[in-house]
Amino acid sequence: MSETQSNSRQVILDRLKGCVVDAPELPTIDPARVVQFDDRLQQFQETLASVGGEAHLVDTPSEIHEKLQAIEVFQSARRIASTVPEAVTATVDLATIDDPHALSTLDWTIVRGEFGVAENGAIWIDGKTLPHRVMIFIAQYLAIVISRSDLLNNMHEAYARIGAPGPGFGVFVSGPSKTADIEQSLVLGAHGCRKLQVFLLP
Repeated sequence: MSETQSNSRQVILDRLKGCVVDAPELPTIDPARVVQFDDRLQQFQETLASVGGEAHLVDTPSEIHEKLQAIEVFQSARRIASTVPEAVTATVDLATIDDPHALSTLDWTIVRGEFGVAENGAIWIDGKTLPHRVMIFIAQYLAIVISRSDLLNNMHEAYARIGAPGPGFGVFVSGPSKTADIEQSLVLGAHGCRKLQVFLLP
């Protein structure tokens, strides 16, 4: 970039910074007018199932491993990444991975979610808990562990729980990867995990 181009660019940026745009205030949300559920757990399970996920009620981390062992594609898995070692022992040492491309052959990823949303079956995953953010998207199968006490009614509550946006990464995950771009035909596992297992601890 030449000096003239650089100066012109800076002039434009300075003008934009000095331009004050009046924006309307954000609306005040009345909690009484947004969806609430008598049984958040049941609603979460039903909604998750409707988007292709599967929920399991467990009382201890050891039960998570037992239930996974009953799944054929877990029995044959060779490359497993886990940030929940008390439930599943990893076969891939994430601390030794410098290049995320090395995770392209992951069979399973097991991670912890911060909370779930009954309204849409979504689970918030904080990027701070992930050594590599790609691990939840690149694995063939994904398992998320959350607490039943951390189920919220709706997305309004979810964003209130997250608070003001800050630097870093976070994502809502709801069911396995899916697309219906072609002829409105739903295909699961098109761009990410083929199946999502959610384990709900007390």
